[in-house]
Amino acid sequence: MAPVDALGWTASGVLLLTLGRQVWVQWRERRTEGVSSWLFIGQMTASLGFTVYSALIGNAVFVLTNAALLLTAIAGQLIYRRNVRREARE
Repeated sequence: MAPVDALGWTASGVLLLTLGRQVWVQWRERRTEGVSSWLFIGQMTASLGFTVYSALIGNAVFVLTNAALLLTAIAGQLIYRRNVRREARE
C-alpha cells in the first residue's frame, strides 16, 4: 500500500469511528437533544453525491468511506426518528 493510500485509509477510519460513536451514543441515550433530522438528511445527500463522484473518478478510499458515511447517516436518521417517537409518547 502506498503511503498516500495509507493516509487516506487512516483518515477514513478516524472519521467513521468518530461518526459511528456519535450515532451509538444517540442510540444508547435515546435522546434527540442537540441533534436535528436535517443533519442526517444533509449527510445522506452529501455522502451519496460523494460516493458517486468517487466512483466516477475511481478512488476506492473515498467510495468505501462515503458509502460507509451514507450508511452511518441512514442509521442516525432512523435512530433519531425512533427517539422522536419515544419522546412524543412520554
